[in-house]
Amino acid sequence: ILDICNFRHHKKKSKKRRLVCTYHPLKKPLTIRTPMRSWQTTMIGSPPSTTPIVDWEAPFLFVKFNCMILQSYNFLELKLRFGVILHFGGAYQWRNMLYRTELGHKYNEKRLFPLTTQLITPIDGKKIGKREGGSIWLNKEKLSEYDYWQFWRNTSDADVVRFLKLFTELPLERIGELENLSGADINRAKIILADEATALLHGSECLDAIHQTIESMFTKSKKNSSAQNTDSLPRIFVSATQMEGENGGVRFVDLFLELKLATSKKDAKRLIAGGGARIGDVKITDELATLTASDFEGVTEVTLKAGKKRAGVVELK
Repeated sequence: ILDICNFRHHKKKSKKRRLVCTYHPLKKPLTIRTPMRSWQTTMIGSPPSTTPIVDWEAPFLFVKFNCMILQSYNFLELKLRFGVILHFGGAYQWRNMLYRTELGHKYNEKRLFPLTTQLITPIDGKKIGKREGGSIWLNKEKLSEYDYWQFWRNTSDADVVRFLKLFTELPLERIGELENLSGADINRAKIILADEATALLHGSECLDAIHQTIESMFTKSKKNSSAQNTDSLPRIFVSATQMEGENGGVRFVDLFLELKLATSKKDAKRLIAGGGARIGDVKITDELATLTASDFEGVTEVTLKAGKKRAGVVELK
């Protein structure tokens, strides 16, 4: 429902192009002209709907003017089709959400309400869920329990106590005790935050595997590397045929990308060039290097590492 609008260009027989919104489950495209009939054009450019964008010095595209119109029509249709009367959004969207209720009122749908909340941001001001390696997904098919746990484990010192209050169900008395930690001891609070937040989403059953993975991969000596627990790490599969292909294996750049340890091939190459890419404990230095059958050395899986805390498994079928 939240992503019900997809923008595309619709080409008619007259070869004229116009911006439309493909609104499922409608069979024919909805032109922006439909809700525009009940819209006051003076509302589109009125502050503060445009002022924040100007203040950010960001490009102000034509589609941004249309966005509030299409979102408003979206709200109206959700009410007519599904009985939705309440829309949630960030505080920076409050003016646009007022416009959504205004359009509904013009269509005699009086009981439409917006509810905005202040955005929760870390100390650096970025939105929660955004990171250099990609978005933080709640679906474990898109982001493993291990990576989700690591996201909370990497919380900055200044945010730990606040996030414990917001994203866990720990008693305030217990959080007050953790608030007194300082120096290296604050890492204990970060682990508790990661455990509690991950357990709320994925269940506490996954925590044992995550802790075993951390223990075996990052705290034990290399002598115990054969006993590493990788159950909680993201995993992909390769076949013996791929290992013996005409390229002599599968390029590490492609594997890092598929494991979501890099956001693009360029990012993966940058990781290798910076010395942050490893296979097991061996640094990968060549951007064109490939994973071959000899890298498995009688085992069925190998671990690729991106930096100190991110890793994934490549398993041979």
